[in-house]
Amino acid sequence: MTHVWVTGASGRMGRALIESAYLTEGVSLFGASVRRTSSLIGVDVGELIGHGTLGVAVTDALPAATISQGAVIDFTTREATLNHLAWCVDQRCPIVIGTTGFTPDEERVIAKAAESIAVVYAPNFSVGVNVVLDLLDRAARVLGDTVDIEVLEAHHRHKVDAPSGTALAMGQAVAGALGRDLDRVAVYGREGHTGARPRDQIGFATVRAGDIVGEHTVLFAADGERVEITHKASDRRTFADGAVRAAAWAVNQSPGLYTMRQVLGLD
Repeated sequence: MTHVWVTGASGRMGRALIESAYLTEGVSLFGASVRRTSSLIGVDVGELIGHGTLGVAVTDALPAATISQGAVIDFTTREATLNHLAWCVDQRCPIVIGTTGFTPDEERVIAKAAESIAVVYAPNFSVGVNVVLDLLDRAARVLGDTVDIEVLEAHHRHKVDAPSGTALAMGQAVAGALGRDLDRVAVYGREGHTGARPRDQIGFATVRAGDIVGEHTVLFAADGERVEITHKASDRRTFADGAVRAAAWAVNQSPGLYTMRQVLGLD
């Protein structure tokens, strides 16, 4: 039995994670926490997901001691995630990180922590998205430099970083397959007289609107035809189920920095 602790339990993703842990066979919800100013402290987690009483009360912090055969799942904010990561290092507890938008220095903090514990860190925990990353690698290698490549993504109005971590991962998959440096060829917006588009450029377009859960399309456009590879998420449970799957996997791993692709056996 894998025991999971969900941080950020009051958010949309936090509630999806709680429900997934509750419904996944072989997984037990050990606890859930929220920020210290939340009105949900003390509430039974079952009430958050409409499943009555589950006997687990929401707290304002991670537990005082480590979680036996367990892992923390964190989809919160950069600052909160790094605090939770420090607790996991201290307690030698694996962590699954779905937070995005970290700075290079913060990425190095995560990598350093992975020397002590198992860290599964991915821009997207959807099984489908990780299959798409494989398809993008293959499409880029076949189509090569004969096409223009654009990454289009859309999310709900509350998402705070752009482009999404998933969009960047897709761009990196394409750039890597073509031997390009994404930092050099990426363009994150166009305005005014931009001139002709260089062939090696990889463009990103971002939409933030309504309650869109997550939509990503990579467009390979040539003269006379185009190929579009698209993933659309209609429910956050797809990400939550993947994260819970990653947590169950992580508890049996040695210290290291892992991706969802490794969890799924794609790498």
